[in-house]
Amino acid sequence: MPKRLHNLPRWLPALIVMAAIFGFSSIPSSEMPRFGALDLALKKGGHMLGYALLALSLLHWRRSLLELNPPPFKILFLVWALASLYSLSDEFHQSFVPGRSANPFDLLIDATGAFLGLWLYSVWRRRKN
Repeated sequence: MPKRLHNLPRWLPALIVMAAIFGFSSIPSSEMPRFGALDLALKKGGHMLGYALLALSLLHWRRSLLELNPPPFKILFLVWALASLYSLSDEFHQSFVPGRSANPFDLLIDATGAFLGLWLYSVWRRRKN
């Protein structure tokens, strides 16, 4: 297998999560489900969960470093930055979806979700060992 394709399986979870995020972001506002009083909490919670999963799947890409306890800060920061950049690109994408707009508050929620996912993983790794 060519060297470039060797890492493709490690990227696959991140690509799947990014595709799911893109898919949800492509839903026009008029077709979005409404959850009544819980609407805001569920949707923003979904943002946080999605970006926590993205960060963890990006961390999987650097699997060899996952064995280090805890993972190096440089790797955690890189993964957080990549997830946050994807959030930025997704907000730009949403600006073209009918009834949707780019929302700086969502960027903050997404970056926080990525951070929390990585933080929980680091805490779990420390306690595991």
